Amino acid sequence: MTAAELVKHLGARFGQGVLGEQLTKDSFPTVWIRPEIAPAVHRFLKSEIARPFSLLADLWAIDETARRHREGQPPSGVTIASHLVSLDRNLDICLKVPLDAQQPRAHSIAHVYPNADWYEREAYDLFGVQFEGRKDHRRILLPPLWEGHPLRKDQPVRATERPPFVMTQAQFDAEERALAVDPQALDLPTERDGLELMILNYGPHSMATHGVFRIVLALDGEEIVAARPDIGFHHRGAEKIAERQSWHQFIPYTDRIDYLGGLMGELPYLQAVERLCGITVPDRAKTIRIMLAEFFRIMNHLLFYGTMAQDCGAMSPVFYMFTDRERAYRVIEAVTGARMHPGWFRIGGVAADLPEGWERLVREFLDWMPSRLDDYAGMVLGNEIFRGRTVGIAAYDTATALEWGITGPGLRATGCGFDIRKARPYGGYENFEFEVPTGVHGDCYDRVLVRVEEIRQSLRIIRQCLDHMPSGPIKADHPLTTPPPRERMLHDIDTLIHHFVGVSWGPVVPVGEATGQIETARGLTQYSLISDGTTTSYRTRIRTPSFTHLQSVAAIAPGLTVADLVAYLGSIDYVMSDVDR
Repeated sequence: MTAAELVKHLGARFGQGVLGEQLTKDSFPTVWIRPEIAPAVHRFLKSEIARPFSLLADLWAIDETARRHREGQPPSGVTIASHLVSLDRNLDICLKVPLDAQQPRAHSIAHVYPNADWYEREAYDLFGVQFEGRKDHRRILLPPLWEGHPLRKDQPVRATERPPFVMTQAQFDAEERALAVDPQALDLPTERDGLELMILNYGPHSMATHGVFRIVLALDGEEIVAARPDIGFHHRGAEKIAERQSWHQFIPYTDRIDYLGGLMGELPYLQAVERLCGITVPDRAKTIRIMLAEFFRIMNHLLFYGTMAQDCGAMSPVFYMFTDRERAYRVIEAVTGARMHPGWFRIGGVAADLPEGWERLVREFLDWMPSRLDDYAGMVLGNEIFRGRTVGIAAYDTATALEWGITGPGLRATGCGFDIRKARPYGGYENFEFEVPTGVHGDCYDRVLVRVEEIRQSLRIIRQCLDHMPSGPIKADHPLTTPPPRERMLHDIDTLIHHFVGVSWGPVVPVGEATGQIETARGLTQYSLISDGTTTSYRTRIRTPSFTHLQSVAAIAPGLTVADLVAYLGSIDYVMSDVDR
């Protein structure tokens, strides 16, 4: 069944409940449906058709009240969009539900897709959408006592648009009380078999939680009976910031969503912008992007590898692996002039060509790394204590992973080989030979094993970039790429004017909607952009893998010990800025 046939099938099945299809710049269909049939449509797509849409990749809200260009769309004050993925079909579909602007009310689909729970809480927190069928509407990213819903268009973008903030002692005390653990509000059990359970605050400052992240545990001795993850301590409002920055100015912010992914985070954003603009990226720029993205994948996995070993009691590996990362940073610095957050990709290409001597630096790293990985295999993977801490711990199968929206190495460790680079190649990956490593048991050990093998595959991809780097331009010859080539700007007044307008004003991106998807070190990262024909984004939705991966802790942690939880959290490889955004 093709995408067109699927849309036709939905129309036949649900009749007037389907309001029509919206034209976007994406290759998958976007279908508007009435609010009252949303649960039934989602249930139909997940459970009642062959090759179902088993993965809810994202669910988000759009405030339509200030939008000028909505041609071909039904009236809506606030829209709920859900993005579904069928791995068997290798096909996506986006469903949109129109809601009232003043009192937006939707129907919950958390009983169909369990990982919709946090997404619905986020839509309430940031947009004020009430979901019928939910037990509660607790905030998830903002403090419990926050007033208003900040991603609504009537909410200020800048702090200077609000009165000066003054924290009084009374307000401080109220905020502290609001953060106190209430087992009943969290639906936490307080006893089992007549015995009182210990309610433990695990985090948000524990090193084992890898940052500002709290889990409220109900413990029977060392056994975890129930776990409730609590996020939002690191929320920075990146999606709101995108509304005030020009399309070009927002590029550096994408590096800081997943701050360990570096340049990788720029790719899905630029994919969506380039689709909206109709820009084709030159082959040399594509290959440079891939080479640098794979360098950052290696550096991320090395950091994971070392800290995972450290979490399980081995101190030495992380120090060795930081030496490896430093050698990789030599390449990154030579090419981009920066380290963790280069902000170096551009709309339509990259900021500059490769420097003289880049081949030598890349070749030295490729020759250095394989033997180091062989050493680490004995040091970590073959270590009896490490295996005892990880083999058989926090195991889950493919169905559970998809139920909770788990992608990336966490999904592939279960034996499912879904990798966007291979399943739906983007940005030139179709020209590269590499394998997709998978596991068998879906436990902590397999999640480590998959990432270690991914390092080897990334080395393989980088060597192909080295051996087959195309010649030619590094930026598309298109008026919306910014900035134009410097050598032309210095000799051509028309180009200089274009440069000035592009830097000070920014490109005006054509009206439309587009989605960018890539396989980051953590899994599926997705940017869903809406342009209203201005110099800034009307709506920037950032789907991050870490957000939904942490939600699954509540389902997988029960039955583990507290010591097991440390290993399990390490094996997720989450980044809190990737969670809270």
